[in-house]
Amino acid sequence: MLKGVNLNKVFVIDIETVPQYEHFEEMPIPFQQLWERKTRSLRREEQTADDFYERAGIWAEFGKVICISVGFFYNNLGKQHFRVGSHFGDNEREILLSFNKLLNEQPSDLLFCAHNGKEFDYPYLCRRMLINGIEIPKQLELTGKRPWEINHLDTMELWKFGDYKNYTSLNLLAAVFNIPTPKDDIDGSMVKNVYYVENDLQRIVTYCQKDVITTAQILLRFKGLDTIPEENITLVTSC
Repeated sequence: MLKGVNLNKVFVIDIETVPQYEHFEEMPIPFQQLWERKTRSLRREEQTADDFYERAGIWAEFGKVICISVGFFYNNLGKQHFRVGSHFGDNEREILLSFNKLLNEQPSDLLFCAHNGKEFDYPYLCRRMLINGIEIPKQLELTGKRPWEINHLDTMELWKFGDYKNYTSLNLLAAVFNIPTPKDDIDGSMVKNVYYVENDLQRIVTYCQKDVITTAQILLRFKGLDTIPEENITLVTSC
């Protein structure tokens, strides 16, 4: 499987997002009304728009990016290594510009890999770039491209094998392949609280980087290769 994928051309990514405002009532009134309409069919009967606001970070129209972690494979002394860095902070535009600059320095045939990337990470990044007035980098751009020209890998999609009704979490795939879980500290449902209440962005960055490492290890297993030992994985503050 994936025999034609050159690992040295792959960027494994993951993003962490939160609502643009800590509290529902801090949103401008028009956006409160739009949120109420957007989520009306998704909320339980007893839930208000305010109750449901915990999930606002999932939607690019109401959320923002606080961390983008990027990992890449490289060989050293004949052994496979992996390096992970992150773009993160409170200023979303600066994060996106930094990530954009990194991509503009890469070849156009760069491959992206993310878990559920086609449904979440890739479109979310594109939407937030447009909102922030940033040109979408060529590696993320879909317009005018044929399906086989889109260099986006998605480990969740690959695991589906055409079964469109199937959803498999990164945590479950890690367990299936006997790979250490990336959710040993926090999970996605806790990111908003850790960011706004605990004010611990570094904890979120660590969590995001763990997701990147796990996605990379799963990609290796899809290719029939051994996972990379911990001593061959390097974590850095920035990309």
